[in-house]
Amino acid sequence: MATQRVRRGESVTVLASAARTATPTVDTFKNTSGSVAGMVLIVDVTAASATPSVVFTILGSDPVSGETYTILESAAITGIGTTVLRVHPELSVSANLIAKDLIPNEWTLTAVHADADSITYSVSAQLV
Repeated sequence: MATQRVRRGESVTVLASAARTATPTVDTFKNTSGSVAGMVLIVDVTAASATPSVVFTILGSDPVSGETYTILESAAITGIGTTVLRVHPELSVSANLIAKDLIPNEWTLTAVHADADSITYSVSAQLV
């Protein structure tokens, strides 16, 4: 797993569009100079076969222990469509969609697949 440096105002590809049947490896993102306060994470599903189910979780990382913690977890995504997850300290909480929180210096994403049914998606992040 690589580390990508990101800054406020950037849009980054977290996962390029691909058909997946299992949890992919995602880079760690480093918030350079602490300029990123929040993000808009866009999950775009363009194809699904049978009954796929994926849960996306934005994770912060503790710089001392290296352990991760959950910032926001989506509801299960099971079909074609766009899901937008938001994290920012000035937003109102909405379960599985919006977290009233800060983006820490290091963060990553998991996409946990419930089964081996294929689902094609991309994930991008707009950093604010």
